[in-house]
Amino acid sequence: MKKDQQKELVATARITGVWYLMLAITGMVGFLMLHSRIYVSVDPSKTLANLTEHETLARLRLLFEFLIVIFQALAAVWFYKLFKDIQHVAAWSLAAWGMVNAVAIMISAMAMGGAIEVATGTQTLNEKVLLIQMFSLFIRHAWGVGSLFFGLWLIPMGYVVVSSQRMPVWLGRILLLGGVGYIASAFTNYIGLDDPWVGFLSMPATVGEFWMIGYLLIFGIRKEKQQLHE
Repeated sequence: MKKDQQKELVATARITGVWYLMLAITGMVGFLMLHSRIYVSVDPSKTLANLTEHETLARLRLLFEFLIVIFQALAAVWFYKLFKDIQHVAAWSLAAWGMVNAVAIMISAMAMGGAIEVATGTQTLNEKVLLIQMFSLFIRHAWGVGSLFFGLWLIPMGYVVVSSQRMPVWLGRILLLGGVGYIASAFTNYIGLDDPWVGFLSMPATVGEFWMIGYLLIFGIRKEKQQLHE
């Protein structure tokens, strides 16, 4: 590979890392920090009260849902651009499954918009509670089903890393394990298992994602056929 081609590929890798980092940040702020302050899945009355009393915070939560969709889509496209000449089918699969996950989160954003509109609307209290419960279920299950595709997009990502050795092989292996773990976690949740150990299934994905973000931003991608001992 020519030097200018490698330089361009490293630049693409770093832009990919920026989108992936922004996806991680918006996901942590939106879903892990803000979501539970508004949406109480087992108590639609409490959710309605939160939406009414903290409308600005609810709209901020919705804004972060928009940002998650945007950065997931951008990361999917740039990963395709980065990997398309290395493993075309895997790159296409990664982009497609990333986009499906973005669509799932978009459904969640639609439900959040509907919940805010209901909370500030003129329906009766009972009607509002029923509608908020419905929208809360849409939000929860959009994320639940979306986690399948988030797991799926990690698998071709890991496969490209392992098969090409353009990044550390163990990074690819952890991404593969994380993808399987995410899918397994979604299945266990939907068959009714609620044991504490289920949460550990997604831990390899978290490690792999932040490792991938760091590698993309710091190193980019190795030269073609460069074989380094891991």
